[in-house]
Amino acid sequence: MSAAVVTGASRGIGRATALALARRGLDVALLARTESDLDVVAAEISQHGVRALPLRCDVTSAHEVTAACARALDELGTPRVVVNNAGMIRRAPVHEMSLEEFRLVLDTNLTGTFLVTRALLPSMLAARQGRVIQMASISSTLGSARASAYCAAKWGVVGFTKSLAEELRGTGLCTMSILPGSVDTAMLQGSGFSPQMTADDVARAVVFAALDAPPAMNGSSIDLFGA
Repeated sequence: MSAAVVTGASRGIGRATALALARRGLDVALLARTESDLDVVAAEISQHGVRALPLRCDVTSAHEVTAACARALDELGTPRVVVNNAGMIRRAPVHEMSLEEFRLVLDTNLTGTFLVTRALLPSMLAARQGRVIQMASISSTLGSARASAYCAAKWGVVGFTKSLAEELRGTGLCTMSILPGSVDTAMLQGSGFSPQMTADDVARAVVFAALDAPPAMNGSSIDLFGA
C-alpha cells in the first residue's frame, strides 16, 4: 500500500490533507507538535481502512525530523507523497519583531520544509517515484504589513520548490507548491482578511498535485484564490 507523510497534520489544512489522502487509500504518517491532537486525527484516518502513524515532531529540530522520518520509513515504507504543510505566523511590524520570533517563523515554514524533504528524498530517489508538495501561500507572491517573516518564509518555499524541481528532472519524482489565499483556519485570525476557502478546498488541490497532476507540472505553483 502507498504511504504519505504530512507535516502540521494535527489541525487545519494538514488534518484535511491527511484525511483526503487516506480517503484515496494511502497510509499516512502524521507529524506535528501536539500529541493529543495527532491521536484524534489518527483515529479519524483509521476509519478509512488505512494505517495512521502519529509522530510527535517539531520540524524546526533536525534531530526530531530525522527520528520521525526514519520511523515513518521503517513502519510505512518509502512515501509516495510528502506534504510539507507545517507552518506558523507571528504578526508584528518589522521594527517591533524580535530576532527569535523572526527565526521561529522562518525555521517552521522554510527550514522545516528543507529538513523533512532532505530526510525522505534519498529513499524516494531510490524508488524513482513520488511527489513532494509544499504548502506555500498567496503571501509567496505579495507582501502584507505585520507579516514580513511569514512572507519571506513563503517566498522562500516557492524558491526551494523551483530549485528542487530542477534537481528532480529525470528522476521519476516531481514537486509543486500550493498557494492558497485566505483559508478559514486559526492562522487567519488577526490578519484582517475574510476567509475565501476552507481547509478541505485546499486539501483537494493538494491531492490533485500529489496524485493526479501530470508530471509536466514539476515546479509549478498552484494558486487558490477562492470561489
